[in-house]
Amino acid sequence: MSDAPVAVVTGGNRGIGLETCRQLAALGHRVVLTARDAAKGEAAARKLGAGVEAHRLDVTSVTDATALAEHLADRYGQLDVLVNNAAIGYDTWQRVSTADLHQVREAAETNVYGPWQLVQALLPLLRASRQARIVNVSSGAGAIDDLGAGTPAYSITKLALNGLTLMLARDLRHDRILVNAVCPGWVDTDMGGGGGRPVAEGAAGVVWAATLPGGGPTGGFFRDRRKIPW
Repeated sequence: MSDAPVAVVTGGNRGIGLETCRQLAALGHRVVLTARDAAKGEAAARKLGAGVEAHRLDVTSVTDATALAEHLADRYGQLDVLVNNAAIGYDTWQRVSTADLHQVREAAETNVYGPWQLVQALLPLLRASRQARIVNVSSGAGAIDDLGAGTPAYSITKLALNGLTLMLARDLRHDRILVNAVCPGWVDTDMGGGGGRPVAEGAAGVVWAATLPGGGPTGGFFRDRRKIPW
């Protein structure tokens, strides 16, 4: 069996997730590209070619998280990189004072509870790695100093994801698992809209955090490899 590192990327069928899969595969990782839509995941994995396999995953589903853990245990026996990229709810049309709280709760299921649940399900496999890394793809929209009144569902859930990052980093420090949040910046994706910078530039910071050497930073919030304020 190959000793190449194993990486899971959620929401890997498009945008930052797809490009992160591409870059990790180019670095020699065995990449498990996950997507809520199985057909879209398979198509994306075929596009990327050797070294990338698709696996259906709805991050809000306990059953799916358990099935992924079982698949990884059977096929690889460990997990070296978990990139929590899947996210929804970029609600530019909302203001915090009038927000539809149903939409906020729905966003939280994917953006906060999904990554949290997945870390718990995959933690035994991450602990089996000699150099495990968890990367939570966040956003400057969730930085507390920059919070505004708009995009309330997206912003508040990214703020919570940042908090989860810090707590996990402190909890897993003795396991030598590095946990960081990365803002890819405003990127030209379906969610971010047109006019942003190339997807490859945004994903590069995610890949940097996913491949940090031993002794690298943990519990940080980064953009383009530089620490940014929470």
